[in-house]
Amino acid sequence: MSYTIGLVGKPSVGKSTFFNAATMNDVPEGAYPFTTIDPSIGEAYVRVECAAPEFDHTCTPNHGYCAEGVRFVPTKLVDVAGLVPGAHEGKGLGNQFLTDLNEADVLIHVVDFTGRTDLEGEPTTGHDPRDDIDFLEAELDMWYLDIMKKGIERYRSGYAGEEKQIEADLAEQMSAFGISEDELKQVILALGLDLDPGTWDDDDREALAREIRIRTKPMVIGANKADAEAARENYAKITDDPDYEHLRFVPVSAHAEKALKKGDEAGVLDYRPGDAEFEILGELPEEKRAGLDQIGDFLGEFGETGVQRAIETALFEELGAIAVFPGARKPQNDGSFLQDCFVFPGGSTAEEFAYYLHTDIGEGFLHAHDVRSGRQIGADTELSHRDVIEITTTN
Repeated sequence: MSYTIGLVGKPSVGKSTFFNAATMNDVPEGAYPFTTIDPSIGEAYVRVECAAPEFDHTCTPNHGYCAEGVRFVPTKLVDVAGLVPGAHEGKGLGNQFLTDLNEADVLIHVVDFTGRTDLEGEPTTGHDPRDDIDFLEAELDMWYLDIMKKGIERYRSGYAGEEKQIEADLAEQMSAFGISEDELKQVILALGLDLDPGTWDDDDREALAREIRIRTKPMVIGANKADAEAARENYAKITDDPDYEHLRFVPVSAHAEKALKKGDEAGVLDYRPGDAEFEILGELPEEKRAGLDQIGDFLGEFGETGVQRAIETALFEELGAIAVFPGARKPQNDGSFLQDCFVFPGGSTAEEFAYYLHTDIGEGFLHAHDVRSGRQIGADTELSHRDVIEITTTN
């Protein structure tokens, strides 16, 4: 599992329900602040159309599973605890929250789109979900700004006459965010700023911190409880608001996904995660059937519960990741075909894929083959989503 998705949100918005629905773990759920104290870690999945049927084979996954031609590839999901206003100042579980958050490559911010919980996670009515989105972004921006200011001070405290570059000091100070000197220089220039922090005012520094945060901590908004009318109304208004064009939104009903998965596990439903429909396999009490009818109406309107879509949007759209199958042009008849499917950075080359599989394979890389076409490809050939690649190595 090469990527980590951080699940964030204020208390009592259904974040733990989302986590449980995605991972089928059993972390505590409740309508009160700090149901979750320590981060919970689980295995979620992204869907990839399996390549095995194209070769008249059946895959035997080492990790995850395959269901009716869809490969469910594992990814790491972390339910990060402690988000409240003032987290960057240490309020709530502030420092621990930010430390845990920084382990994530991409964030899913679960928001109660019904507007029935306030910023502290307490029951209310008429709360604007925009406030939730804004306060998380503000918390992250202030966190980045505090760290960036230390990089500016590092630059200013250099020896007189020493040739220095602000992007070098900022990159060193902000190394935990995975941004390079070149990327920092690009961001500074893209905002129309000089490479001299002495010319920056407060607004410039805040704008720079925000842009660095957007680039290094991409975010998807999980518009939870979207099966409620109030949530759908808020969803329509907010996704039409130009102030939020930089964010991707996914309508979600975490409780619906969890109910369907539990029904499938119990054998009373036939449901594949992320599907737009399910089948009832037996007799159910009228109350439960009525609840399933409501879930069916939601699926009919939105196409799925949104839990799978949010996870896949985070990896494949926000991060631009791709899934690649290590394969063989002449597969053995031992059931070992396409045992693995790896999700790794888009734009990667065949040689980088070899190193991703194992350092020894990369160091001994000779060439690769596109298994579908049989064509030999070179080290610098950029791979595509769902490629099936055979590596030839001296090791």
